[in-house]
Amino acid sequence: MSASAVLNLQKVGFTIEQVEALADFMDTQGASKADLFKETAAIRADLEGAEHRLETRIIETRSELRADLEGAEHRLETRIIETRSELKADIAAVKADLLKTIIGAIALNAAAVFGAMFGLAKLLGH
Repeated sequence: MSASAVLNLQKVGFTIEQVEALADFMDTQGASKADLFKETAAIRADLEGAEHRLETRIIETRSELRADLEGAEHRLETRIIETRSELKADIAAVKADLLKTIIGAIALNAAAVFGAMFGLAKLLGH
């Protein structure tokens, strides 16, 4: 408590004992500028520590996500290559089946034509 505050209290009728008691009470209740600076510094240090921990965690998370993404890309590329190979094999099998069907149809048509020609030749007596 300042000297001018003590004088003002005495002027309004406070006894010296009352002023001292009030001063002691205020000393235990109030924080000094030094106390406030000390607490502010402690809070700032806590915030800086939290910020550092968060920045570190962000960097770690980014690295983990990049690794996960690279793994997913690799798996997808592998699956695309496998699918292309499967489709090429399926297309080749369909082409082979289609070729067999066409050759079979041509052979059947040729046999029918030759059979008709021989039948016609037999009817005509040759």
